[in-house]
Amino acid sequence: MLQHERNRITALQWRNAWANDSFKIKAVIGSILLAIILVSFPRFFAVIELRKGINLDDVFLNNIPSVDFSIPIFIIIWSTALLLINRILKSPDLFLQFLISFLLLSITRIITIYLFPLEPPIGLIAIKDPISSIFYGGKEVFITKDLFYSGHTATQFLMFLSFTKKNDKLITGITSVLIGLLVLFQHVHYTIDVIAAFPIAYLVYFLGKKLASN
Repeated sequence: MLQHERNRITALQWRNAWANDSFKIKAVIGSILLAIILVSFPRFFAVIELRKGINLDDVFLNNIPSVDFSIPIFIIIWSTALLLINRILKSPDLFLQFLISFLLLSITRIITIYLFPLEPPIGLIAIKDPISSIFYGGKEVFITKDLFYSGHTATQFLMFLSFTKKNDKLITGITSVLIGLLVLFQHVHYTIDVIAAFPIAYLVYFLGKKLASN
């Protein structure tokens, strides 16, 4: 009976949200823009991959071995995404806030990757992720120059910021740091890429939440 009541309240919240013109407009426009960006990613990354970039002398990477952590990275990212989807289905506010925040995250990554061309770190090991590879041009394609800033780290941290339940935040707070370390040990990013991901993710979260609430 209690679960039935929760489902009824959730359904009512979604009906009320879609009855709100501001919510409806933001949700529709945000979804369309995000879809356009995601569809455009393969072409953008193909262009980026052909550019000549700068090699950074990364002291931290120079002193750690290259290790393939593709499986734990995949498990952490996508299990967190499934948890987020579960929470979003129960909260239209969370849906809109994360939609706008992730849209801003995608836009800022395009801008920063374009403005700061970098050559991949020495010892790079390709991350094997059959889901994410769809947005890079296919499972046989691995982009090495989408460096500044780390999308894996920023996305994980953005999910951490978006969660409201204590246990959700505890788990994703730990895994946000863990993802940052794992991509460094896999040498797919420079240290500055990972460090920058945290403040930028917080900024887009703050802006996304503000735009959603307005």
